[in-house]
Amino acid sequence: MNTDQYRSIDRQYLWHPYSRHSAIRDTAFPIIVRGEGIYLFDSDGRRYLDAISSWWACNLGHSHPRLGKAMIDQARRLQHSILGNLSHPGAIELAARLVELFPSRRRRVFFSGDGASAVEAALKIAVQYWHNLGRPERCRFVSLENAYHGDTLGAVSVGYVPEFHAPFQPLLFPVYRAAAPCCGTCAQDLRPNTCAQECVSSMADILNKHAAEIAAVIVEPMCQGAAGMRIYAPACLEKMAALCREHDVLLIADEIAMGFGRTGRMFAFEHAGIDPDIVCLGKGLTGGYLPMSATIVREALYETFADSKADHTFYHGHTFAGNPVAAAVALEALLIYEEDRIVERARKAAERLQTAMAPIRGLNGVRDVRGLGLLAVVELAECNGQSGSERARRMAAWLLNQGVLIRPLGSVVYLMPPLITPVPVLEQLVRKVQEALAQSAVV
Repeated sequence: MNTDQYRSIDRQYLWHPYSRHSAIRDTAFPIIVRGEGIYLFDSDGRRYLDAISSWWACNLGHSHPRLGKAMIDQARRLQHSILGNLSHPGAIELAARLVELFPSRRRRVFFSGDGASAVEAALKIAVQYWHNLGRPERCRFVSLENAYHGDTLGAVSVGYVPEFHAPFQPLLFPVYRAAAPCCGTCAQDLRPNTCAQECVSSMADILNKHAAEIAAVIVEPMCQGAAGMRIYAPACLEKMAALCREHDVLLIADEIAMGFGRTGRMFAFEHAGIDPDIVCLGKGLTGGYLPMSATIVREALYETFADSKADHTFYHGHTFAGNPVAAAVALEALLIYEEDRIVERARKAAERLQTAMAPIRGLNGVRDVRGLGLLAVVELAECNGQSGSERARRMAAWLLNQGVLIRPLGSVVYLMPPLITPVPVLEQLVRKVQEALAQSAVV
């Protein structure tokens, strides 16, 4: 089939996630047929720099030969086996390897299939933990305003985004919402040398009043992704963790987007020197090859789920939890992260990326420029009668025509390329963004 035939069938049968009908109906969207390194290629042979790592998952790029080989080799031996009262080497080895990445290694690993499922497991574990201890009243959660934690109902409850989730509001459970920090566009107009993390006072107030009914606080460490890449200081995260300890409340860190090197550390929470009770991982875990996620839980929590005297078994799971093929790919990805020093290389490349972005700050129509590791953000303001969101859409269309794939979040244009992207390509990418900014300002 040619490209037009593919699009015609697509428009007849396929339902695209997070995609407006008009965008599919009225645009000649690419049909991606292969990937190689940091690039995607469409059915017409055009090449696109994947500047968003295909929804933030492909940290190691596309068609990595070692990951492909690991997948094929495992599929030839064992493609699937349940983890209910059985096990297999891949799940065992991967769990042990993941725990080694944490400051405190007395932990257990619960596997799921995607990020939202890892969050759902974390929420249920937190609630049942308190139930196991005879404290069933501790069943509420605190999340940050603007949070996003996935699209299953529990994840939506703690990460409610009205633009996405308004129709489902009647189905959600109530959550305490604390003010969310964002240093680049600080609501209190503070600067690093004058900031005492006043933005965390909202969470302090909630915990002071309601800790007796709260099971856990859940946060996206250092950066709220889908909210518009809202980056905040390590001191804010450190203060939130201290509040949880003070009030004996569990801390859940959702590292699905920022984990595995994106921020210049293996996990974003490391910037604050904290050690959360529960950590959710996904996306980069398999380098974007297969759906797999993990909920990493302190041993002290796990021990309360014993079935002696009373049955406290965690009756929760997924068919493909710990799938052998996904586990084999994840194990190989972790080896690549380590052997190729991916996180260290990304940290050095990030310095060049942020330096290249600096001249954009202060340009007409730019509200803020911010960054964290290999994440660079331009937040747009109204310019020449066009809203920031309109300009972001124009930038995305122009860049796609130039062979660069981005996906704005409202008025926020962000770059989240694979961690293996060479520095010259990063600098060229920023120049393209500057050109797109100029194009978007023209009425």
